[in-house]
Amino acid sequence: MKNITIKRLILASQSPRRKELLEQAGVNFEIVPADIEERRMASEEPSDYVKRLSREKAQFVAQKFIDSDFMANGKCISESISKNTPNIWVLGADTTVVVGNELLEKPTSEDNARLMLRTLSGKTHIVYTGFTLCSESECKIITRLVKTEVLFKRVTEREIDWYIATGEPFDKAGAYAIQGLGAFMVKSINGSYSNVVGLPVCEVIELLTQEGIIEMC
Repeated sequence: MKNITIKRLILASQSPRRKELLEQAGVNFEIVPADIEERRMASEEPSDYVKRLSREKAQFVAQKFIDSDFMANGKCISESISKNTPNIWVLGADTTVVVGNELLEKPTSEDNARLMLRTLSGKTHIVYTGFTLCSESECKIITRLVKTEVLFKRVTEREIDWYIATGEPFDKAGAYAIQGLGAFMVKSINGSYSNVVGLPVCEVIELLTQEGIIEMC
């Protein structure tokens, strides 16, 4: 069994984790990174934040393949798409870690990473991923949210210092990689494992199939 990509798919992300997850699922795609500002709005819920960023990333890249804007605020503003417009779908995604009322994104320094790991130690946190599929030719934007609960063991200061010294925490939301050395801190999860890595593969493949972007054969 393999996945056949029927329509052109573009991943709007430079994340090596998302690239690897899609490749492991047998999906053919291209990569065009989205250059957008990632800043949480005042009083914006983490779930709304990741969904909004995933939409903005997908739309940013989709705009590169058409002559003029075709969507605004997630709604189609042009019913006349050129017949020469290629049938392209763009996948955007964003992941964040939430513990209590605190949102933990990528650490900015060793001290910041150390603080995050101390915050996560012995607690259950939530990993949210928003992902969006966007097609200019079909004038569609579809956004989904996936949530996973992750329980950390109590991490010692020595373990934190060792982990930071490996360099692994510094491009990861929450300052850890469940698929890497950081797995030693994870006691249990409730929900999608691949969501914690950076892309909920089951839900993404399901949507790609529903929209006729891939076909399993």
